[in-house]
Amino acid sequence: MGEMSSFQLGVIGALFLSVASSVSIVICNKALMSNLGFPFATTLTSWHLMVTFCTLHAAQRFSLFESKPIDMKTVMLFGILNGVSIGFLNLSLGFNSIGFYQMTKLAIIPFTVLLETIFLKKQFSQKIKMSLFVLLVGVGIASITDLQLNFVGTILSLLAIVTTCVGQILTNTIQKRLNVSSTQLLYQSAPFQAAILFVSGPLVDQFLTKQNVFAFKYSSIVSAFIILSCIISVSVNFSTFLVIGKTSPVTYQVLGHLKTCLVLTFGYTLLHDPFTERNIIGILIAIFGMVLYSYFCTQENKKKQADPLVSQMKDKEGAPFLGLEKEGQEDKNADKDSHL
Repeated sequence: MGEMSSFQLGVIGALFLSVASSVSIVICNKALMSNLGFPFATTLTSWHLMVTFCTLHAAQRFSLFESKPIDMKTVMLFGILNGVSIGFLNLSLGFNSIGFYQMTKLAIIPFTVLLETIFLKKQFSQKIKMSLFVLLVGVGIASITDLQLNFVGTILSLLAIVTTCVGQILTNTIQKRLNVSSTQLLYQSAPFQAAILFVSGPLVDQFLTKQNVFAFKYSSIVSAFIILSCIISVSVNFSTFLVIGKTSPVTYQVLGHLKTCLVLTFGYTLLHDPFTERNIIGILIAIFGMVLYSYFCTQENKKKQADPLVSQMKDKEGAPFLGLEKEGQEDKNADKDSHL
């Protein structure tokens, strides 16, 4: 019981850290991009990841956590996949209307459920599916204002959905099956994520904004906000891996929509963004869906705790996702490369 209470406190702490840091960085980046005219989102993300890696490297040198080696091919492909997904999301926003981009983000949850059901044999109850549907309807009402379709934008959105879903599922799967912590996985993969975005970021940003990040005039206040954004990003990246590892990719997406509702609310309160009755109704419906999802998840977890044998059997049912082997299987095949 003590271990379970400690785990629950860890989950609550991870969720709170994720929400607080994500809302903070959105407000910081909104001020940086909207008010100070710094539009280079993809390049900024590469700086976030580089600062995150440097911070974790310093923490590792001071023995704040133990680095655990992970197969290079696995971590490299994982890092590149996550970096590419960020690029596709930014390109999707650039080629689509804001409404269609919000639809793209909403589609991540059902597609994640589909992938986990097919590849990991994970079962989602009708109550869970119903609560997710209520949540998505609420977020859609609150955030979607227009839907303008175009072929290139649709293809980019589909690629963004697929890469994001697979990346988040692997974030959870790698941690559990290779028995590594969120910190260890982030430390190993951050350099590859940063590298792919550091190379592609300026090109993507120039294509979308028609401006060169290296020709931008950096004032002291812009530089200060960039530094603040990078500092907050360490917490954002760490909490993302922590939440997905301790819960699930679907729960992380649910949490992401809570952040959307909070950002809309803070935007109205602090930045005086437009706020309508439709926003309020949508946020209330979304919160209701989140409450239902939390309640049903709690009830199902209690049933699993009451019958641990069934829970263990379900854990063993999941087939390796994209060829990812369990740690025990890797030990038997130490002479072979593990693969994604």
